[in-house]
Amino acid sequence: MMIKNNETDLKLLEEIAIEAMHERGLSTSLTKAALDQLDAIDGPALIEAGVQNLYHLPWCSIDNDDSRDLDQLTTSLLNEDGNYKIYVAVADVDGLVPLGTPLDQQAKNNTTSVYTAGKIFPMLPEKLSTDLTSLNEGEIRNAIVFEINFDKSFVPYDSKIYRAQVLNKAKLTYSKVGDWLEEKGPVPEKIQNFKELQEALIQQDKVAQALKKKRQEFGALTFETREIKTKFEDQIVSELELQQHNRAHELIENLMIAANTLSAKYSASKKIPSLRRVVRVPKRWDRIVEVAYEHGFSLPQDPDSKSLEEFLTGQKEKAPETFTDLSLVIIKLLGSGEYVVQVPGEEPIGHFGLALREYSHSTAPNRRYPDLITQRLLKASLADEKSPYTKQQLDTLAVHCTTQEDAASKVERRVVKSAQAMFIKDKIGQTFSAIVTGAGAKGTWVRLKDIPIDGKLVFTKNTLDVGDEIEIKLVSVDIKLGFIDFIQV
Repeated sequence: MMIKNNETDLKLLEEIAIEAMHERGLSTSLTKAALDQLDAIDGPALIEAGVQNLYHLPWCSIDNDDSRDLDQLTTSLLNEDGNYKIYVAVADVDGLVPLGTPLDQQAKNNTTSVYTAGKIFPMLPEKLSTDLTSLNEGEIRNAIVFEINFDKSFVPYDSKIYRAQVLNKAKLTYSKVGDWLEEKGPVPEKIQNFKELQEALIQQDKVAQALKKKRQEFGALTFETREIKTKFEDQIVSELELQQHNRAHELIENLMIAANTLSAKYSASKKIPSLRRVVRVPKRWDRIVEVAYEHGFSLPQDPDSKSLEEFLTGQKEKAPETFTDLSLVIIKLLGSGEYVVQVPGEEPIGHFGLALREYSHSTAPNRRYPDLITQRLLKASLADEKSPYTKQQLDTLAVHCTTQEDAASKVERRVVKSAQAMFIKDKIGQTFSAIVTGAGAKGTWVRLKDIPIDGKLVFTKNTLDVGDEIEIKLVSVDIKLGFIDFIQV
């Protein structure tokens, strides 16, 4: 790729993103057949007879400020006995994207939406994912509903899955709902006069926090990762903003985990194959033990998520400034998540990081193909129909989805690095305070304290260690490759 002098940062990042997509075997445009199918779709899926009507419930969506592909809605009721009834509605994407059609084949190629600062590559075209299959505010849509009752101890009982029609009463954002729940800001404007929805969100927050606490007691792991949002001014990178994680994120995360667990358990109860999201017991546990020992903590010799969670929460309190980097080290040592097929009667592999035996991906069918696969399996079961997939087809899809998801993550990371290089390119020769985030045979890596920038420390004798605080000078950047090099001063 040749960088032109008059190219804007945004245009260059788009070119870098497209090149990275192609390098990873990911498509960036629709096929002729998919375009023809898309042109023939002139409205949302028809409302089917016999499907429940749940318009009356106080549904809402909570997502990023700029999100337009709304996969799920939530709401809740407080029963007369003091128990909670949680509802999660997931967009019925299969209604407009049947199995085997050109649009389905297109989605199956990438298997996921890819979000980069230069360009978003949606798994499904925006006419669908941000409109006709999105649970948009004020629009009646078909959905798959996960209904979960929780007793006063927040133990689930009498859960079920069914099809229904829903209506999003308010499109809300993590930032405003989070500030409100944490008492840092006012009630979001859209629900200031909607007491029923305010009460429902407070109920959901209470259930979500209880579920989070229970999972941590069972060994669900606490991590802190950095999500960087690139901001532009006149198409030039003007700011790198760290996304803040708040109670609204936790509300959605924990209710989605509950729905995904119900999806997996439903499949097991109906004795049908399912596509599971798993993180295996880590093969590199011995290295995790060494890392913990280097931080003054003793882990057992056999993998134990409860002990690892105790170590992680302790380190978050003890050294918050380096916890993000420790999180990254442990996540890498745990190994990547993957998709596998769960056959009735077989022992589930489970998800080590979430401390769950039964877990699938089912709540984001507009942006993840495994969720669309699961949706089709659930709909067939609910209709007492034959599975739309054979075991062999599911096995092939599981490997493919794992591979493509990994490729998409690498594209996203590549573009983030290029955006960082753009932001700091004019600061060559300047000095910064930094912390060492990696030190080994492959090199020494640093993270700036005041700007969300990572880079490599060159010309060092490798006498530094993770956690060391140093002063460094920027010596070079490569925007195309996303390289940022420093020397110690």
